[in-house]
Amino acid sequence: MIISVTPVTPNKDDSPEHLPQHLAIIMDGNGRWAKARGQARVQGHRRGVDAARRATTLCGEAGIRYLTLFAFSSENWRRPDEEVHFLTQLLALSLEKELGRLHENGVKLNIIGDPSSFGRKLAKTIDNALEKTSNNTTLTLTIALNYGARQELVSAVRRLAESCVANELSPRAISESDLEGALNTHGLPDPDLLVRTGGEVRLSNFLLWQLAYTELFFSDVLWPDFNEALFWDAIGAYQGRQRRFGQIGEQVDSQFGRR
Repeated sequence: MIISVTPVTPNKDDSPEHLPQHLAIIMDGNGRWAKARGQARVQGHRRGVDAARRATTLCGEAGIRYLTLFAFSSENWRRPDEEVHFLTQLLALSLEKELGRLHENGVKLNIIGDPSSFGRKLAKTIDNALEKTSNNTTLTLTIALNYGARQELVSAVRRLAESCVANELSPRAISESDLEGALNTHGLPDPDLLVRTGGEVRLSNFLLWQLAYTELFFSDVLWPDFNEALFWDAIGAYQGRQRRFGQIGEQVDSQFGRR
C-alpha cells in the first residue's frame, strides 16, 4: 500500500512553482530488500547506493534544486559493528566514485550531522568533495550522516544560550530565524516534499523542525527498488495537494495568483 492521496498524473513539464523545490528522502528498506532475496544486508546497502544515484539524476532532470538524503542516523550506531564498518567504507567509496559525475553535472555536495565519528578517511573524502563542488549551482545534494533532529535542536539551543551568556543576544529577542540560523540546515529552504520508502509511516528523528509544513508521501517500495515511476508518483501526489500553511484555500490562491 502506498499512503498518499488519490493518484494524480504528474506533469513532468510543469512550471517550476508546481514542482517541489526541495525533496527530502528517508531511504528505508535496504536490509529487508536483501533478506527477501536471501542475501546479506550489505548487498541491500550496495543497491541502495544505486537508488540514491537514480534519485539524484531524476531531481536534476526534473529541475528540483535541493535533494536531502537520510543516509545514516545517530541511532544507526546501534547496528552490528560489521554493518556500521561496511556502511562507512561504502560511503567513502561511493563518494570517491561519484564525485566526478556529480561535479560534471553541477551538483553541490552538502553534509549535515556529525560525520567526524566515521574516521579520518571518510572525513578527508568528504572535505575533498565539499571543496570540489562548492561552486556548483544546478542541484544541492545534502547527505545526512550521523544525524538526529533532536540532537540538532539541542545543539542549536546551546549555541543560542552561549550567545545569551556572552551578551550577544537577549533571550527575549530570540526568534524562529535565530533558531533556524543555528541549525545544520541553515541556508537551505525547508523541504516541500518528504518521501519515505520501506512501508514505515514515521519521521524517525529526521528534520523535525524543517518538516513543519512539508507534504508527506509514504511508500511500501523498498529503497533499492526506488525508480522513475515511484519518483513521479510522489511528484504527482505533491502536485495534487494545496499547501495552505495555516491559511484558508482562498488566501493561498490569492497569494500565488491561482484560479
